[in-house]
Amino acid sequence: MNKLTKVGFSALCGSLATIVSANAGSMSVTGGVDMSWVQHDGGSTGNPIGMGSNLTFKGSGELDNGWTFDVTVANLNASAYSATDINLNMGLLGELNFNQGNSGNGIDAYDDKMPTAWEEAWGAGLSTGVKLVSGVGTSSNVQYKTARVPGIGLTLTAAYAPDMGSTDQADKTVSGSRGALGRGYDVVINLNPSMGTEILSGLNIFAGAHETQIDMNSTYEDNIYEAVAGATLDIGPISLGYAQTGHIMGDDGAGAETGTVTHYRGNMYGVAFNVNDDLSISYNKHESRKAGYDAGRNQGLEANRLVEVESWQVAYTMGGASLRLANIQGDNLYFSSTNDQDATVVSVSLAF
Repeated sequence: MNKLTKVGFSALCGSLATIVSANAGSMSVTGGVDMSWVQHDGGSTGNPIGMGSNLTFKGSGELDNGWTFDVTVANLNASAYSATDINLNMGLLGELNFNQGNSGNGIDAYDDKMPTAWEEAWGAGLSTGVKLVSGVGTSSNVQYKTARVPGIGLTLTAAYAPDMGSTDQADKTVSGSRGALGRGYDVVINLNPSMGTEILSGLNIFAGAHETQIDMNSTYEDNIYEAVAGATLDIGPISLGYAQTGHIMGDDGAGAETGTVTHYRGNMYGVAFNVNDDLSISYNKHESRKAGYDAGRNQGLEANRLVEVESWQVAYTMGGASLRLANIQGDNLYFSSTNDQDATVVSVSLAF
């Protein structure tokens, strides 16, 4: 890790000047490269060699009253800008986060919390079409998170996006006229009910909901809703998880405004085993189902209504290097009964 010390965040500190003054902070740069070999069975592979690189700049500082702030700027492949978030930790008053692009706020942070040795079942090298919750995470948003309540480990999170349909904006700019999608709201509750007992210390229960307000237009009939609920449990070297999701797509079934589906539902589960500090293995499964259809439109075969993806994974870490192996099986990908694919992925990651 390379460090640039004594870097003052003048823009951020200027915006916080009405609260308290800030001390000079520090900035660190981390990064890495991922190399993979992917073999598809049932689909076209072409060139199986892939490479991804990333750099993350993270700055931190402290205000005179003890509050701390972090600024993270991420650049992905080809040093392309990816995301920025600013987090203000206010101690017992909780955290305030301004987020653009990294999908880490609201229910998007809970789209798939299942334990895994490497990646989610749908994210290890096979394009699947599973329906994930995202909430305000896809738009520029602001989030408030309460401080953790001791004993029961309760946190409440509320996130807000002024316009769900607009792209990310630079400072001193606006997105212009609004589209069909209006404001977005997320609420999440996370509970770690350890009650001082060791056996429950690894238990986390979570639930979240999202609403996108729809402006009057010919695209949607009603507001869009998303929800997620589940739990994860760590017992020694074993981690378990299960969750369900739901989507209401803004079409009441009376017309043809949003295509064919009125709502989706999904479920997922996973188990991971840490053999030691370096080696872990996991199994994950994710399902997405078309659960509702417009009254006047026949959706065809039952086989076209369910996407199933499962994956076995192994990961081994050696200092800054990681070796990962994943085997993925996908049925009815993108809700097509003729699209069954399997994939084997070998990945090497080098971090600095």
